[in-house]
Amino acid sequence: MTTIPLALGAMMFGTTIDEDTSFALLDRFVERGGRWIDTADCYSFWASDSGFGGSSEAVLGRWLAARPGVRDRVLISTKVGAEPTVADPDAWPASREGLSERAIRDAVSGSLDRLGIDRIDLLWAHMEDRRVPIEETAATFSALVDAGVVDRLGASNHPAWRMERARAHAVAIGGTPFSALQLSRSYLAPRPGAVPEGQNHRFGMMSDEQVDFAVENGMDLWAYTPLLSGAYDNPAKQVDAVYDHPASTARLDALREVAEELGVARGQVVLAWLAGGETPILPILGGSRVEQLDAALDGVELTLDGEQRARLDAVA
Repeated sequence: MTTIPLALGAMMFGTTIDEDTSFALLDRFVERGGRWIDTADCYSFWASDSGFGGSSEAVLGRWLAARPGVRDRVLISTKVGAEPTVADPDAWPASREGLSERAIRDAVSGSLDRLGIDRIDLLWAHMEDRRVPIEETAATFSALVDAGVVDRLGASNHPAWRMERARAHAVAIGGTPFSALQLSRSYLAPRPGAVPEGQNHRFGMMSDEQVDFAVENGMDLWAYTPLLSGAYDNPAKQVDAVYDHPASTARLDALREVAEELGVARGQVVLAWLAGGETPILPILGGSRVEQLDAALDGVELTLDGEQRARLDAVA
């Protein structure tokens, strides 16, 4: 089966998105041929009554249990390392579980239990943890592949140099290296050095260096917040001020022109631009309505012709 180049983000399932709506989104995603579902053990602690994560994985586990055979049609991606250890939002991120061997193994055990599965298709190191040698993290992740409980390994919100060190160590010990990177990416880019509101990862924005690193090492690239939380098309949502600079003005003009030519929304062009480029980037959609999901799936299936893509790429 051809994998649709879009992952369904399950971040708010079980918290701000109720279970019935979560099931409807999941069912529609599979019906449309979607494969990758992305979650994390910490989702979404900031919106939960307990102050801890796990709600998203638990909803996914109940959905898998309620849909016999669907496990063979989807791929589960989850993350460890950012779950708080105390129910105090002011103590996070210092209170996060981190990426030591013990923390990783405990977190994976919990994720498998909540998801009700015996194997994770792609396990991510959620955010870097400099309290722990990256070699320890890399070796532990590799050991989980050897044990048969994880298929592939990825890292989210890590700088390229840490990934190079992790990959080199995994290769040196004859293990399995990280083969995917997940960071924030969209058509608009923030001013150099600026961080969008709500972005709490120092190396969370996908840079050209990280793209180049991934290409040279044959790694997949995943992009969260590709639609800037709906700001491309929802008049009620403003583009974050960090994107307010001359290059963005020119990019928005080019984006509007291509969208009008195709008769689609600007966000759909953004998804097509990400997914269909020379270096494909898998967008993660975190919408809360089935119609949003349908629009996103239509977007990644759009084909930009050579001239349109060149026009979008040419804007500095």
